[in-house]
Amino acid sequence: MGKLSFFFKRLIRMDFHKMWQTTAFLKARSGKSRLWLLYDMLRCAITFNAGYMDYKIAEMYRLSDAQKRTVITRGLSNTIVRRMNDKAYWHLFDDKATFNALFKEQVRRNWLQIGPDTDPAAFAAFLAANGDLIAKPLEGSSGVGIERFTREHWAGREADFLRELNEKGIGIIEERVIQHPEMMRMCPTSVNTIRIATLLGDKKQGVVYAFLRIGNGKVMDNVDCGGMAARVDLQSGKLLTVGADKAGNTYTHHPITSTPIVGFAVPFFREAMDMCNLAATKVPQMRFIAWDVAITEGGPVFIEGNSFPSHAVPQFAAHYPDGVGIMREFRAFIDI
Repeated sequence: MGKLSFFFKRLIRMDFHKMWQTTAFLKARSGKSRLWLLYDMLRCAITFNAGYMDYKIAEMYRLSDAQKRTVITRGLSNTIVRRMNDKAYWHLFDDKATFNALFKEQVRRNWLQIGPDTDPAAFAAFLAANGDLIAKPLEGSSGVGIERFTREHWAGREADFLRELNEKGIGIIEERVIQHPEMMRMCPTSVNTIRIATLLGDKKQGVVYAFLRIGNGKVMDNVDCGGMAARVDLQSGKLLTVGADKAGNTYTHHPITSTPIVGFAVPFFREAMDMCNLAATKVPQMRFIAWDVAITEGGPVFIEGNSFPSHAVPQFAAHYPDGVGIMREFRAFIDI
């Protein structure tokens, strides 16, 4: 899709109220006028396929044009995904039960798909064997609809609990992953997952980037749920940067546990990368996947794989103090 075509399609669907709110936020943060910001947003939209959220997340108001060209904006991200991933195979990753079955050797936990036709006896047996559960819709992203339940939620009322889950739109229940003590030390309220992106590129294949997603008091570590992210060095497995959230806040230490973020060593990181690289070859029609990996005492396990990787987390400006975005990593794998 051409830049102007993408621009006009985005313009038609634009939420101008939210864009105006964004300019107010950026005015307070940058000290620049709303008029200047609106003009620069428009220029970035036309020139770099950047939406106003791209502009905010990557702090494009502080970048030179040369630096802006290194940002993976939404338009460019969409182009990469369409080029690398055959849509006929997206469902293998988008449906959580299908994903769990396909990558059962890497998922390594108990799970049960549920629905209106679920056998109550099989459901009750699963509950009896698993006292701490994560319940999810079959499809969705950003942690929407995901809840945690323990035995006290269903003891003695299993049939009613199944009905309640169906009413909530839950499609799969899973044994809760217990993370490694070191990951617990960073943030105990959520499973802190590594977002590892693999590319089967024209130039080479492997891991293009990795970020540790860190919870901030909620059950989920997603940045859309208030979590933060820090970049992982692919060689050492240590965090290279401060944590940053979607609002542009940065943290040298975790605000709840006071654990230092820069230099934190992710356990089993090499094993996690090896697992992702191996899994990436299982569906060769899907050449660009972002894997969410949890680290347990026994090693890495998959939480899910993303057929349409979010471009937002890698763009957080705090990960690139020099203002240079992640495009340089992608260019080592593909021509963009």
